[in-house]
Amino acid sequence: MTKKNTTIQVQNLPISISQINNEDYISLTDMAKGKEGDGRAADIIKNWIRTRSTLEFLGVWEQMNNPNFKVVEFDHFKSQAGLPSFVLSPGNWVEQTNAIGILVKLGKYGGTYAHKDIAFEFGSAISPVFKLYLIKEYQRLKEIETNQYNLEWNVKRVLSKINYTIQTDAVKDYILPKSNYTKDTEWLAYAEEADKAVERSKSTANIGREKSTRYRQYKRISHLI
Repeated sequence: MTKKNTTIQVQNLPISISQINNEDYISLTDMAKGKEGDGRAADIIKNWIRTRSTLEFLGVWEQMNNPNFKVVEFDHFKSQAGLPSFVLSPGNWVEQTNAIGILVKLGKYGGTYAHKDIAFEFGSAISPVFKLYLIKEYQRLKEIETNQYNLEWNVKRVLSKINYTIQTDAVKDYILPKSNYTKDTEWLAYAEEADKAVERSKSTANIGREKSTRYRQYKRISHLI
């Protein structure tokens, strides 16, 4: 499970986004602060999740995306929705139904998070304007990430092309003149040099891992001194 945290600004409110298994989960706790402030964020989420319309939305989402969703438990919650005595927290929802669309996190970026599909729906409970700004800022973030990825890919492609040119020129100018390859077999020289380059790359990677391992071991030991 990979986790990466970032933050967007929605109407001057910082909203945390956590990427888990390549899916974006947006902090409902941060979003709820836009309606009532820090003090009532948990209550706003509980009041939202206990409504029939929300439960129906969550149930459909889980059945579309979660093969391990407990439908029987979901039906029980849905039958209780609307009753004055019905209370439901995000933690209870996840625990009882094995839901994956909502999660509760502890620590620095703690709070209630929801998959972006569900978070956008929760945005309506804050205000229609807030929801639109949330979607806009999220889309802006994705555009920035895409542009950065494309830039990195282009740089790597250019460097690979340069390295390939250097390698083939070296074979042509220095190796072939001193070898016994014929015109029909000179491709073997290029293939052999390519294999050597791969081996050198693997060796460099192994050295880097060994250095990293030694550094971590040293760091652990230094804490004990």
